Amino acid sequence: MKSVFLCLGLAILITLPSPAGADDPVRVVDGDGLKVGAVSIRLWGIDAPELDQTCEQDGRTVTCGEEARFLLGALVMAGDLVCETKGNDRYRRIIAQCSAGGHDLAGEMVRQGYALDWPKYSKGFYAVQQAEARENERGLWAGEFIKPWDWRRR
Repeated sequence: MKSVFLCLGLAILITLPSPAGADDPVRVVDGDGLKVGAVSIRLWGIDAPELDQTCEQDGRTVTCGEEARFLLGALVMAGDLVCETKGNDRYRRIIAQCSAGGHDLAGEMVRQGYALDWPKYSKGFYAVQQAEARENERGLWAGEFIKPWDWRRR
């Protein structure tokens, strides 16, 4: 795997080649998780629906977890994946703020309405994008849904 690790204080930047040319391609696990080889990455500051989570739109059930994963996959294909490590979670995944093609993946997931700003961790970092998605009824905001962190507790 061709990776560059740069230590900058406590932050670690990981630059991974674009999926098309990678030795270990980027695999989209769900709407807020990636895997490159054996490395699991959880996007910082957001929470997306679980893969098997459904939502309601116009009186019908939609697979919002699958839709979130699909969108993240499309965003990852925009260019080289660059991640700034924020730490690790209890599952030993890297928590990172990542971009592809110069776009913040988490911010775009929230702006498109397929992930929520998770203020417990982000302190409202993506609140503006979430307000835009809600106002424009994008993604999850086009219908009814249970917040992913509440859905997991059910």
